[in-house]
Amino acid sequence: MAVCVRDPCGVLCVLLTYLSLGYADYVIIRHVLMHNYYESIWCPLHAVGFNLVVFMLLLCHTRALFSDPGTVPLPETAIDFSDLRSGTPRKNDMGNEDWTVCNRCETYRPPRAHHCRICHRCIRRMDHHCPWINNCVGEMNQKYFIQFLFYTALTSLYAMVLVVTSWFWPPKKFSVDDPDKGLPAHSNVQIAHYILLLVESLLFGLFVTVIFYDQIVSIINDETPIEQLRKRLLKESRREVAHTRKPKMALLREVFGRGHMICWMFPCNCAPAAGGPAYSHLPDYDV
Repeated sequence: MAVCVRDPCGVLCVLLTYLSLGYADYVIIRHVLMHNYYESIWCPLHAVGFNLVVFMLLLCHTRALFSDPGTVPLPETAIDFSDLRSGTPRKNDMGNEDWTVCNRCETYRPPRAHHCRICHRCIRRMDHHCPWINNCVGEMNQKYFIQFLFYTALTSLYAMVLVVTSWFWPPKKFSVDDPDKGLPAHSNVQIAHYILLLVESLLFGLFVTVIFYDQIVSIINDETPIEQLRKRLLKESRREVAHTRKPKMALLREVFGRGHMICWMFPCNCAPAAGGPAYSHLPDYDV
């Protein structure tokens, strides 16, 4: 089920992402490549390379934006909350003590599912709600979100390298009439664009790099930020003590897919599990 949350903050962040990418592409093509590498083979090569990275960024962002993060389906019949309100212990109808009942969206939810106050639904293995993709980051779209972070950092690094090298070490153009003639000096408008793009790339690059690191650590530790907060608040919980940690590679493959590691770079489904995600009490390390 593709989703698109009607959140004003999320819509604004998505538009800001597209505007920032458009501005970066304009500065790189018009004021960096066309000005410094116009008569060089590096102009089309860098233009194709930079726009290829931007295309992968937009593709991953689109998949993360419109993919279902793992929304828990609503029950066909209403749930009786009389026992819950009275405080009487009651085993849910699923016959599984690890499944809980969400009294906000009134549905049974599997282990590690949490309710999102913005989406107004329970999300399987919810990491957080990200306004930059206007969607939750959950079990089904975390891979696309991490790929979006990776290509955003790569685009920022690529843009900074092109701007810095063309600004401080511009390639020299030779003329038949005047071999000593170099590139014309950068105008004030070009310098202003260079500074703005450097600031934009540095801010976005550092921001997504930190989030990318947190995402990888969260996967390896097999704990979402919500579960980490709960662990700090409930250190004496038996559930936390009994938690079994899977191997790191198995945890990474649960998010990025069971295919070859080169497929982790592309926003495609790699050998998805038939019938959707499964939940088991027994550890399954064969991933």
